Amino acid sequence: MTKIDKLKNVITAMISPLKEDFTLDEEKYREFIRFQIKNGCQLLTMGTTGESATLSHEEHHVAMDICVDEAKKSGKDPFVLAGAGSNSTKEAISLSQYAEKAGADGILQVVPYYNKPVQHSLIDHFSAIADSVSLPIILYNVPSRTGRNLEADTVSKLSYAKDNIVGIKCASGDIDQITKIIKTTPDDFIVLSGDDSMTFHIMALGGKGVVSVASNIIPSKLVEFTNSMLNNEWNKAREMQLQLYDLFKVLFIESNPG
Repeated sequence: MTKIDKLKNVITAMISPLKEDFTLDEEKYREFIRFQIKNGCQLLTMGTTGESATLSHEEHHVAMDICVDEAKKSGKDPFVLAGAGSNSTKEAISLSQYAEKAGADGILQVVPYYNKPVQHSLIDHFSAIADSVSLPIILYNVPSRTGRNLEADTVSKLSYAKDNIVGIKCASGDIDQITKIIKTTPDDFIVLSGDDSMTFHIMALGGKGVVSVASNIIPSKLVEFTNSMLNNEWNKAREMQLQLYDLFKVLFIESNPG
């Protein structure tokens, strides 16, 4: 198994434990990372669930450093995916280059939010980031948060244009669009669910795993769920989907669980 193959499973969109003064609780963060590694999950630091939009770039750097350090010390070599997106191309490049220097294994790049760039500008944005680092890049499409949809044709163009754009986290909720992405990108392009409740459907179409919120609290159960699909145990996966569905929905009673 190559390092990138470790993304074909469960990547926990990790929370960021905060102190009462809203600064990162570094010791609690280390404990939580160790809990995730022990239960077989890969690691996403500074994603949406980690409240990345509310933390300074300096805090992003600290979180990346801690995550890489705990991954190295674990002896299990989990994949460290660092959220490094921004609506500023310059800032996204800076965060991405820091992630590479820190020793992350890949970066997650969200569609630029608020600015609502057109599709050819999204190609320019992601291409500039891809050219600035050698790390593998996972695109992140979540139009309900960013205000702009990354269209399937755009994903396909990027997947062929840049060797280090290797996958996408899909949180559009549009199964037709996700189907087209799987159909029109290279066979080794990694399509990940960005919504726990959609993981069964996306993996049935050929998706490879999930960037999960639920695995913050039930990591081993999510690994079992995902492995059942990777192992073509679809009856078991269907039963688990129905068992876990209510939990998946409860976690989003608040729009940004964390």
